[in-house]
Amino acid sequence: MSTVATRPAIAPADTDTRKINWWATALIAVCSLTVILPLYLAVAVALKTPAQLAEGNGFELPWPIRWENFADAWQRTAFPQALVNTGLITVGAVILTLLTSSVVAYALARNLHRRTFKAAYFYFLAALFVPFPIIMLPLVKQTALLGLDNQAGLIILYTIYGLSLNVFIYTAFIRSIPIELEEAARVDGASTWRVFWRVVFPLLGPMNATVGILTCVWAWNDFIMPLVILTDPGARTLPLAQYVFQGQYNTDYPVAFASYLMAMAPLLIVYIFSQRWVISGVTRGSIK
Repeated sequence: MSTVATRPAIAPADTDTRKINWWATALIAVCSLTVILPLYLAVAVALKTPAQLAEGNGFELPWPIRWENFADAWQRTAFPQALVNTGLITVGAVILTLLTSSVVAYALARNLHRRTFKAAYFYFLAALFVPFPIIMLPLVKQTALLGLDNQAGLIILYTIYGLSLNVFIYTAFIRSIPIELEEAARVDGASTWRVFWRVVFPLLGPMNATVGILTCVWAWNDFIMPLVILTDPGARTLPLAQYVFQGQYNTDYPVAFASYLMAMAPLLIVYIFSQRWVISGVTRGSIK
């Protein structure tokens, strides 16, 4: 009796049933124009002469290209010194913010079941709704009396005024970290301080990236606080240095836009290399 070999049935290939949402794609494309068009306009204006800018509407391709605008902006704003000042303030604010906000948020997150800590948490959240102009004048007087009308004072102020938002971001993430990890470290004899720096803080990488970028962008681009706090002209930041292009009767737009691009370049480079951590941090924070 002969046996007939049967071939195993071949399962049909999996078909991709996902559909493209063309409405969402069109919306994203339209929204991207809100970034691309202003950036193109800034580059086009920065490469023109004042006469070329006066003849058109600003969107025409510059020809001939005037690279001298960047050299003029470099000299008129004392760009190296302003860049160093802005960099020192930004780096100092980011480091101090990460060290302090994470510690405060950890203390609140692990003690929210207590009334005192819960009240402190809502107190920080309430600070989000206080506009800076309301406290600007008293702040100027206090910083002058304390001798903080300098770069160190700006670093402290950025850390303090960013505390409310940063605590809100950190607290939600820390509460998602299993408490068993900390209990295991305490069984081995670790103190609370050691538990935070050895166990909890390394897990805050995505949140540290998110808070760091938010603080970096704020401190780098801020104009109002350095304007009212700094008293030494040699300590002025890039936004203050660029204010030299604003005249009473006219503005040198080509040189001004060249200066804006030069000031924007370092921040774009930082964001390009850290955007995946920022997106990951925002995603994890929203899920957990």
